[in-house]
Amino acid sequence: MRRKQRPFVALCVSFSLGFAGMLPALADAGSAPATMVALPDFTPIVKQYGPAVVNISTTETKTARGVGSPFPPDSPLNQFFAPFFGAPGQPRAGQGGATPPGHKYEVQSLGSGFIVSSDGYIVTAAHVVKGAQKIIVSLTNHHQYTAHLVGLSTRIDVALLKIDAKNLPTVQIGDSGKLEVGQWVLAVGSPFGFENSVTQGVVSATSRPLPDDPYIPFIQTDVPINPGNSGGPLFNMRGQVVGINDQIYTNSGGYMGLSFSIPINVAMDAVKQLKLHQKVHFGWLGVMIQDVSMDLAKSFHMKEPIGALVSQVVPDGPAAKAGLRPGDVIVSFDGHAIYNSGQLPPMVGALPAGYKAKLGIIRDGKPMTLTIVVESLPGDMDKTADTAGASGGQTLKGEIKRLHIEVGPLTAEARKQLNVNTGVLVLGVAPGIASEAGIRPGDVILQVAQQPINNVTALQKLVASLPAGQPVPVLVRRGDGSFYLVLSLPR
Repeated sequence: MRRKQRPFVALCVSFSLGFAGMLPALADAGSAPATMVALPDFTPIVKQYGPAVVNISTTETKTARGVGSPFPPDSPLNQFFAPFFGAPGQPRAGQGGATPPGHKYEVQSLGSGFIVSSDGYIVTAAHVVKGAQKIIVSLTNHHQYTAHLVGLSTRIDVALLKIDAKNLPTVQIGDSGKLEVGQWVLAVGSPFGFENSVTQGVVSATSRPLPDDPYIPFIQTDVPINPGNSGGPLFNMRGQVVGINDQIYTNSGGYMGLSFSIPINVAMDAVKQLKLHQKVHFGWLGVMIQDVSMDLAKSFHMKEPIGALVSQVVPDGPAAKAGLRPGDVIVSFDGHAIYNSGQLPPMVGALPAGYKAKLGIIRDGKPMTLTIVVESLPGDMDKTADTAGASGGQTLKGEIKRLHIEVGPLTAEARKQLNVNTGVLVLGVAPGIASEAGIRPGDVILQVAQQPINNVTALQKLVASLPAGQPVPVLVRRGDGSFYLVLSLPR
């Protein structure tokens, strides 16, 4: 086999060399454009700032939950296989045996970080060290230190550590606000435990909101990031840290081309507060918002689908005090245009409590301006909303034939639990426009066409009076959140 492959390899090399030799002639003939961007050399950054990147290993004690054999207790196979199954991360047969339910066991994990001051302050991601009983920091010179957790913010996913050392190498902090799409960036960390690995790529997007982290305007890159890279630095070509490598989008558990980093400007604001042992502040408006689709824009008499649609207002919160209502569309905040709902939380979160901002909204198709005073995000959002009591009398359940749904009244207990004082409960949904719009059994219909629904009879009358063929906004409560759907009633 080797003899047969050699001529082929030689032919490929010969062809490659021959083709390469033709390139200068092609370039001289004007067939190839001049090079616009030279490939970067990352070695100066790695040599100068690589020693300031650290590896972090943590140990956390957990309690076994009794994950055992997949066979039923009365199965003849259970007795044989049970010793081989323990809880995830626990020892199995041949490794000390399975850990019985309720017993303690240790879980070790790896991450990365970077030194921000020569006296031993280190920044990493909060999820790398949260819950850890022991944190070990390893430097590139193989020195190891036990780290003390100064503080962390799970919402920003940033943590500050301190080790007892002096004259340490440090990174240079940059300005993530100056990053542009297409710029080269470099990541250093410990993917899968491979210490001080270097990967490179470009900025794919800036100010990228993610559903679970609305306060972070992520930097999206195509830099290969894998488990163990979390908490490590993202460098620009000046050797400055512009982000903290935080998470990836994946279906496999490994890198798939989408990596997300916390902007260093956002992270260092939190670090300053953590260093002073302060609670990290986030500005808060007290609203739930969603994007405006084309159908929603039509239903709210808007010319184009822009802005952040208010679907819920926290009682006695900043928005409620400013006069904001569900159905209002926020199109500008503090002089900045709002094109989608993802833009608003990072803007608000960065502002101090007491800051007064102008809020541009569209209400019933007309522009308005409100003044809102930003407050600090409460520590426990579940305890900030006042509980509203039941209002109105109870009515019997009924069918809304035009929508193909059956609805019933909300009990006083349900109103209290959902913190609403209006609405009817959806009991059943048949095929039709309501199901196509996304309404499900268990939803609570709060508003239709921006009119509050107090009982079943009110909903029946309102739906019967609505014009046909026009999009109608419907405010729905599902679980702890409210959002708008659009119905287009048949003629």
